[in-house]
Amino acid sequence: MEIIEHEGLKLHRWNCGPSTYLACPERGGRLMNWNLRMADGSVRDIIHWSEGADYGNLAKVRGGNPILFPFCARTYHKGKVDEWKAPDGSVRPMPRHGFARGGRFEVVSADEHGFAAELKPDDAAREAYPFQYRFTVRYKFEALSFRVYLRLENFDETPIPWSAGHHFYFTLPWHEGLERKDYRFHIPAKKCFAHAPDGSLELIKPFDKESDFGRSEHNDRIYTKLKDNLASFGPNNGEEDIGIRFLKDADTYSQWNAFAIWTESEGSPFYCVEPWMGPPNSPEHRKGLHAVNPGESAEFGVEVSLL
Repeated sequence: MEIIEHEGLKLHRWNCGPSTYLACPERGGRLMNWNLRMADGSVRDIIHWSEGADYGNLAKVRGGNPILFPFCARTYHKGKVDEWKAPDGSVRPMPRHGFARGGRFEVVSADEHGFAAELKPDDAAREAYPFQYRFTVRYKFEALSFRVYLRLENFDETPIPWSAGHHFYFTLPWHEGLERKDYRFHIPAKKCFAHAPDGSLELIKPFDKESDFGRSEHNDRIYTKLKDNLASFGPNNGEEDIGIRFLKDADTYSQWNAFAIWTESEGSPFYCVEPWMGPPNSPEHRKGLHAVNPGESAEFGVEVSLL
């Protein structure tokens, strides 16, 4: 592991066999890029990072893995977006995807295997999420895979709700001459939803568990009630697949864990496959909503690997 200075930031870089990982732990606990050195000497970007990124505002950069905490996507209270009703009955603000992706973190540890970083909530975060807690992000890097763990410890006197997740930006397509339609995904889900403008979950029926990324109707869909913990995607020929796996030994593993797939536009050089603890707006509909009791902790773990 080495530390480099770039655009006024302290970046960490790991070389693990053919893989190189780049992260900025102190800004959002952010993994920025994962690239792979190929046998012919070329380099393949697996986790996309935007060229010309604004390093002064990493939370808005389309790339890497923004951490979604305490809740994924949009929250609502009685149809009003960016609000949620806390357990004490108070209605509070909640930014889209939570506040961790733009938060300041303190590095707890960093070595040749990865890093751990702890969120340092600011006044806005305390207003949105009025609990006594510790939230940490931990990455473990390997040659052809990595694991990331989100951990919430409750120092409060009441249960703390959460439904966190990840927003992985994957480079796609990753072969010259191929298009999105040349890549297919498989998500072993029983249900598929769209997130309606009023915050409700709109059931999509029928839906495709396996299809290609070229079909626009699949964009911004949430797959849940999973029959297995692994989603995979890759070229139509079945080679070079990428897998995202919910770790079954985590406290938050459940059938309401969800995969969201999303891209910004038809021409974007990425497609996001996002593992979440549950569907969006969980504080209101309570599907995939978890709670950590006083004096206890809970963990959400996922693995991203080349299959």
